[in-house]
Amino acid sequence: MKNFILLFSFLLILGACTAQNSPKTLYIVRHAEKQLEGKDPELAYVGEVRAKKLAQILEKEAIKRVLSTDYIRTRSTASPTATAAGVEVEVYDPKNQEALEADLRSSEGNILVVGHSNTVSQLANTFVGEDDNFADLTDLEYDFIYVVTLKKNGSKVVRKLYKDF
Repeated sequence: MKNFILLFSFLLILGACTAQNSPKTLYIVRHAEKQLEGKDPELAYVGEVRAKKLAQILEKEAIKRVLSTDYIRTRSTASPTATAAGVEVEVYDPKNQEALEADLRSSEGNILVVGHSNTVSQLANTFVGEDDNFADLTDLEYDFIYVVTLKKNGSKVVRKLYKDF
């Protein structure tokens, strides 16, 4: 009986250790195409289609969190994925990249982050080496998904197109 308890305790400790070492993936995207009018525009029809496509791309990725800046276009891009994953869209401050990075590193599970042309590349760059930095997106670039794999011993960032999925 004593050996059984020791073995069970060892297995519990081993299981707890391996859960912490499991990698997670961040999916960082710019909001989908927006209307051209107003300070806080909604998505254009093509943007709504792209947001639904993003949800389809990520439907089997076990998304645990969906983060968005506090704009209609970013929340609307994030919403279909959040709904499919059964989670709420969480708002983050794009001006505080350090806090966001720390939050992402400490969170469990796969995460979608929706930002802007001048923030998504910068966020992805926090997970790559200095020589491998991505440039900010232009006003016409909406089709990139930064796939960041975080492991205990490092990270890897790949920039893909929606059509690559």
